[in-house]
Amino acid sequence: MAKFDSILLVGCGNMAGAMLQGWLAAGLDPARFAVFDPYAGELPEGVRRLDALPQGEAFDAILLGVKPQLLAEAAPQVAPLAGAGTTLLSMLAGVELAVLDTNFAQAGAIVRLMPNLSAALGKSPIALAAHGLDASAQEAVTALLAPLGTPEWIDEAEFDLVTALAGSGPAFVYRFIDALAQAATELGLPRDQAARLALATVDGAAALAAASPYDPGELARRVASPGGVTQAGLDALDDGDSLRRVVAKTLRAARDRSAQMAAEARGNG
Repeated sequence: MAKFDSILLVGCGNMAGAMLQGWLAAGLDPARFAVFDPYAGELPEGVRRLDALPQGEAFDAILLGVKPQLLAEAAPQVAPLAGAGTTLLSMLAGVELAVLDTNFAQAGAIVRLMPNLSAALGKSPIALAAHGLDASAQEAVTALLAPLGTPEWIDEAEFDLVTALAGSGPAFVYRFIDALAQAATELGLPRDQAARLALATVDGAAALAAASPYDPGELARRVASPGGVTQAGLDALDDGDSLRRVVAKTLRAARDRSAQMAAEARGNG
């Protein structure tokens, strides 16, 4: 199985920075990482900062973390570094493998991935898609990303939906936490206390769901007693199937925007 002893991060904003933080927290040697990002703040100790892309230097992996609209500008600079011995990891939202193949034709392998910011804590779902990886290469990529959370290999046709669910999903959960706090505030709790209680509630519920043999729907049923307090609240959430409908609308909007960005990238690629 291939090993990734040298990893270049091209762009180190919020998401790439969270991945770097997660790798280091898991014990990976900082000396394995180099970062090229003129706008990056202070880097973790031991991580090499590059003032320019080092033409002629070989890297086992390159993590492409620039904004998707900068692909056309970045690709000609990065492509000479992405040779047959390099795996290119792209987390450019909406940029499909076919577009990446065109821009990095000499790369040994190209992998499209979608993590979220909980990679910093080793708790991110990570959607992965690739063309032509053999079992050993796929295992190596999985091992590299495993310290960041839960890698899931999917068909690229599912990528827009998985991006909406796992990539954008934390923002939707944060909105729900904030909605819990705001509702409690409107009903009489002090704002700061409502915020603490809402966050602790969701934190504990998520941890229990992750550890439980029961799915979340069954857990909700077990918490609620017929005719009780929790059931009264669930009845309000379920009235007119409103919660499921608004969540489906949310995911559909995010999925469709991802698909639109993919179409735009194809046009520009």
